[in-house]
Amino acid sequence: MKIAVVGATGLVGREMLTVLAERGFGKEEIIAAASPKSVGKTIEFADRQLSVVSVEEAIAAIPDYAIFSAGASASRQYAPLFAAKGTVVIDNSSAWRKDADKPLVVPEINIDAVKPTDRIIANPNCSTIQMVLALSSLEREYGIRRIVVSTYQSITGTGIKAVRQLEAEERGEQPTEMAYSYPIHRNLFPHGGDWLDSGYTTEEQKLVDETRKIFADPDIMVSATVARVPVVGGHSESVNVELRKEYDLDEVRRLIATTPGVVLYDDPSKNLYPMPITAHHHDEVFVGRLRRDPSQPQTLNLWVVADNIRKGAATNAVQIMEALIKRR
Repeated sequence: MKIAVVGATGLVGREMLTVLAERGFGKEEIIAAASPKSVGKTIEFADRQLSVVSVEEAIAAIPDYAIFSAGASASRQYAPLFAAKGTVVIDNSSAWRKDADKPLVVPEINIDAVKPTDRIIANPNCSTIQMVLALSSLEREYGIRRIVVSTYQSITGTGIKAVRQLEAEERGEQPTEMAYSYPIHRNLFPHGGDWLDSGYTTEEQKLVDETRKIFADPDIMVSATVARVPVVGGHSESVNVELRKEYDLDEVRRLIATTPGVVLYDDPSKNLYPMPITAHHHDEVFVGRLRRDPSQPQTLNLWVVADNIRKGAATNAVQIMEALIKRR
């Protein structure tokens, strides 16, 4: 089997290679593709070195699967060219997520949305993935009327430039390039993505649109606020969810604890709750601070944390591929 990783030299692309090796694909033919400035470089994979090739060379190799993390513009340009060769593309950018003809998939929830004829599959935004997975059993059991979510997002979601900015600031140095207009160290700012005319950002709107699409329920109301925090281990979210039916809190705990890919990490008597350091380098979504909302019926609060580079991007994409391989 041939698997191409497009954007292999980036923060998420390198993690995709790590996840592929960890999950048993170390002996497969892996094609590491990237932009022209990276062609010819070598990158480590499993027990060998891969030579980085151009995207055009990767297309010509006709891989079975191409996992993309190269940005929306590259995905729009190259994903259809792979698909025309019969390659199944799993794309981590925003390019295809709102396309009605492209499935948007968290495999534990809606892998059945992928039809045998689909050649381009969208990977959701990292913040969406962890939230919908944490809520998926509740959505099936009770239905969801409304979600109010505030995110505390790792600067790794912006890429390696943001990581280097934070590291320079931590050393007391002036960064050579700025990912953000403001300092990251000892700071946070309520801004992620591009501004929309509504006053919200694209990162916030993704949580609205993608949640509805994954749950196949256009009536779910979602209100989102995104903040960036000086953290590298993962994204955290404060989620307030109003269900369509009354619930039993013990049953909610059981449902969350038995959701595939989710860990209930919640014991106030021991100060046990998820943090970015809890989730870092893990594939699971961690849920804690589970409690009833006394201000509104059928509503509860929870705290959701996941490694945004792993489950929020690389691992989810590889899991989609694994599920499709099992179908064959």
